[in-house]
Amino acid sequence: MGYFSALLLLAAGAPSAGVEGYWLTDDRKGVVRIAPCAGQMCGRIVRVLNKGPDVPTTDINNPDPKLRGQPILGLLTLWGFNRAGAAWKGGRAYDPKSGRSYRATLGLNPDGSLKVTGCVLFICQSQRWTRVQ
Repeated sequence: MGYFSALLLLAAGAPSAGVEGYWLTDDRKGVVRIAPCAGQMCGRIVRVLNKGPDVPTTDINNPDPKLRGQPILGLLTLWGFNRAGAAWKGGRAYDPKSGRSYRATLGLNPDGSLKVTGCVLFICQSQRWTRVQ
């Protein structure tokens, strides 16, 4: 029974391990770490790669003026994802460039990249993120 239970736990955790990790965003300007948080999957910006005078270091486009001073580094950009088969659904994605959040899903592509899909109403757009070792 113990061995069988352990196998079930490993099998149940496998899809989680697939999306967990560090991901280079499609625009190659940042790295997001996806990890469990409060029983769901979340993602935070852990590295900003495109630094310069025209790149903001705080969340200047946040719709809440009180939050515009929070640093981009460490910013929660993905939250609320629950496993649904091979995908993670029911979450939200925040885009600090626009200050907007979207309904979103996460899933692995056959090549191992991450498909991040954000939707407004019935219009959806996907990005392809690359795993960082």
